[in-house]
Amino acid sequence: QELLESANGDLAVLSKMPPQGYALVDGIGIAKAVQISAALELGRRRQVNSRLRHRNEIIRSSKDVYDRLALKLADLGHEEFWILLLRRSNAVMSEVMISRGGLTGTVADPKVIFSKALAMRAAGIVAIHNHPSGNSNPSRADRELTKNLQWAGKMLDCPLLDHLIVAGDDYFSFADAGEL
Repeated sequence: QELLESANGDLAVLSKMPPQGYALVDGIGIAKAVQISAALELGRRRQVNSRLRHRNEIIRSSKDVYDRLALKLADLGHEEFWILLLRRSNAVMSEVMISRGGLTGTVADPKVIFSKALAMRAAGIVAIHNHPSGNSNPSRADRELTKNLQWAGKMLDCPLLDHLIVAGDDYFSFADAGEL
């Protein structure tokens, strides 16, 4: 109860805490903290698997992208950068993690991104990354990367269809904002 109260009763906040944070509560040692962390991760994976079974394989909007990847990215305490590789029909061919970083950033190299897309003969891509801060507003670096990916996609006939920033229950779509 004390552990849950430390997260204001919010399991999403609790799941972002590292096991060492759980161990700060009297009566919870590192072994029990790891068990709690594992239980929360199993719950998250169950929710992801349940949603994936019912997801629409065709991407029609930024909301479809968000619904597909939010559970993987929303509660992470570090940044991850993913791409969806799409067929001409916007059917998802593959989800590919490009990089895993720290609290404030991760590396997303356009050469790596498009090498994956070209190897799979994707017709288009959607880029997705998370902001652990909970702020979905794009940074200057996010905007610069998006412009570079957009340019590269045009040159390679594999367009960047959108770039989403997932921040908890919120997201920002470059396409929806008219920046693509």
